Amino acid sequence: MVAPLILASASPRRHELLRQIGLDFEVYAADVDEHAAGAPAQVVCLLAERKAKAALARYPGRVILAADTLVYAQGQTLGKPKDAEDAMRMLRLLQGGWHEVYSGVCVIPGKEGQTHCRSDRTRVLFSPLTDQEMRAYVDSGEPFGKAGAYAVQGLAGQFVPRLEGSSSNVIGLPLHLVRELLAVSGVQLL
Repeated sequence: MVAPLILASASPRRHELLRQIGLDFEVYAADVDEHAAGAPAQVVCLLAERKAKAALARYPGRVILAADTLVYAQGQTLGKPKDAEDAMRMLRLLQGGWHEVYSGVCVIPGKEGQTHCRSDRTRVLFSPLTDQEMRAYVDSGEPFGKAGAYAVQGLAGQFVPRLEGSSSNVIGLPLHLVRELLAVSGVQLL
């Protein structure tokens, strides 16, 4: 029997997405430096690769899957909010306009030197929101631990009238890239 792949992520959303497609996996939450500069597509790939390599060091010979997601709005990279005011700042940037969500996916098929990384981009339209609506959303607690301070699959879904691209990318793991990179690495999903 082949050992399940290692998902280098503590994200419950990523766990749920992988379960949704029937993938058998174990979790290793890699603790890596998540600071990087550059274009959003490059940053998410770099961070996903750091997580994958940290997991490979712990689980040599195993297939590793890692991902990283960020929100890019008005020329700013939005990670996870530090506190309620940071979440409000992010929501003010997002409300009433388009922004982009980038996710990087990295797969290492169990051998050092063979690394497959790609990124995906989805454009998201946010409805205009009042300060009262944003404050109520922040008070719900949902924005915390989420890039850009929102979860499209949760309460914030009501704020998104349109998106262009992969909805699973906005949640944090573009499943089409997972399938493609696992296939390149010799892992078939179906």
